[in-house]
Amino acid sequence: MIRIILACAEGMSTSMLVIKMQEAAKKKGHEVEISAISEVQIKSKADEIDILLLGPQIRYLLGKMRTELGSKIPVIEVINMSDYGLMNGEKILDHVMELYFSNQNT
Repeated sequence: MIRIILACAEGMSTSMLVIKMQEAAKKKGHEVEISAISEVQIKSKADEIDILLLGPQIRYLLGKMRTELGSKIPVIEVINMSDYGLMNGEKILDHVMELYFSNQNT
């Protein structure tokens, strides 16, 4: 089971995107657990995350998260602003799954 966490400033604006990604994962047969949290919860949940997606509004945390948590979390990315705005859960899911599996093969 791959655990995907979407993080944003308050953990609320990503909740609709979580639903879209869950629907896409079910359609594609991916065994994933997807949820949303606020940015302040990231460090306390690091051991429970395989893919961390930062909302565009907190993209400034990318470098810090990679430095501090990169050894624990295989994939840390910022959600593409356009895909975020369009709530394109399938495209976001496809992208991060590709990153995750390519990271597993290195």
